[in-house]
Amino acid sequence: MTPASMGKIIFYEDRNFQGRSYECSVDCPELHSHFNRCNSIRVQSGPWMLYERPNYMGNQYFLGKGEYPDYHRWMGYNDSIRSCRRIPEHRGSFKIKIYESGDFGGYMREFTEDCSQLRDYFRFNDIQSSNVLEGHWIFYEEPHYRGRQYYLRPGEYRRYTDWGARNPRIGSFKRVDFH
Repeated sequence: MTPASMGKIIFYEDRNFQGRSYECSVDCPELHSHFNRCNSIRVQSGPWMLYERPNYMGNQYFLGKGEYPDYHRWMGYNDSIRSCRRIPEHRGSFKIKIYESGDFGGYMREFTEDCSQLRDYFRFNDIQSSNVLEGHWIFYEEPHYRGRQYYLRPGEYRRYTDWGARNPRIGSFKRVDFH
């Protein structure tokens, strides 16, 4: 793995990249020992998923390369970031299956592209299970990539709680594309 593909993110305790900082280039299940609060972030390379609680739990936030001078810029609800995960590079095809019922039951639809409004393609807003066959995806609770976010890696998600959601409502989703 080259240094450019490894990823780098810098967390700052204060807004506008001020105060105590912590630089990270690997997944970290516990960030609290490095800083008390997080009010700004610089993503120098790679997309990242941030979590409000340790061990990749709680509200999730997808951040691509760029500068985020306050937590509102990453749609944060507060200044709590307690774990982070680097999304690995994927330069192949994308494929996801979503289901209206748990354990891959009921109506199913397969997607290979982003979907800004799921209701246009799927008769329900509730997605009870999903199978990510190729690529990495972000689910959003609301249409047009808004609201709570959920990161899905390749694998089976038999119920919505498997991707960290409190309810099965999904309004949109997109691929994590490196192109």
